[in-house]
Amino acid sequence: MAELNPAAFAPWLERWRLTPDGEGFVTGHSRSLLLPVARDGAPAMLKIAVAPEEIAGGALMEWWAGDGAARVLAREEGAILLERAVGTRSLAAMARDGGDDAASGILCQVLARLHAPRKAAPPSTLVPLDVWFRALRPATARLGGVFTEALATADRLLGEPRDIAILHGDLHHANVLDGGDRGWLAIDPKGLVGERGFDHANILCNPDAETAVAPGRLAAQAWVVATAADLEPRRLLGWVLAYAGLSAAWTLEDGRFDSTPAVEIARIAAAQLA
Repeated sequence: MAELNPAAFAPWLERWRLTPDGEGFVTGHSRSLLLPVARDGAPAMLKIAVAPEEIAGGALMEWWAGDGAARVLAREEGAILLERAVGTRSLAAMARDGGDDAASGILCQVLARLHAPRKAAPPSTLVPLDVWFRALRPATARLGGVFTEALATADRLLGEPRDIAILHGDLHHANVLDGGDRGWLAIDPKGLVGERGFDHANILCNPDAETAVAPGRLAAQAWVVATAADLEPRRLLGWVLAYAGLSAAWTLEDGRFDSTPAVEIARIAAAQLA
């Protein structure tokens, strides 16, 4: 994980008249820098993105204009100031504590809001879903096995797309926060465009590896999500297989995290489809 450099926040604290309101930290995968702040007494979150997809995600957050997502209070270059969700509820905790169905339902409701058409033209930074899946090919050529099944399934789904929408790209339990009176709010999108079913796949790969690979969990939650989101269950399982394979490929390429959970989810999804 990258080291936190507090000096990186200084220019934005001055420019946007912000007061630190907690300890800064670095996110695991994207290495973005975050600092809880206050502006005019209201809680906010200052984020300095490093990865290109995180910077592009800021443009999508602005386009959503607070409908289903945290409001953008300011944005410039790689820095973004967001409203800070201060509610105490956690979808991950809900899923682990017997409320898995309820958590999945909430995530589907948030996605329905994010996928809804807007009058304004979408950001020019959106990445087509087929481009996103190119990273799966090197892992398939090198490792075969379930990666081959994941790639074949991805190619089939991408070749016959349905219900095209603007996609979050990384929607899971930790990326939807309790906004209190504002409801549940999405954060940290990647900014993709493609079949809306893809955005539901990551729900089934979370909130953690232990939950995701528990016996019978994938089949049960696939039915819950498919019903809540009006998706074809087998097609949703196909997206889970494709996404889990892609996630494992990314993890292997990155080298900092364990790819085993994603590979196991892909295998479970492949077995369900068989």
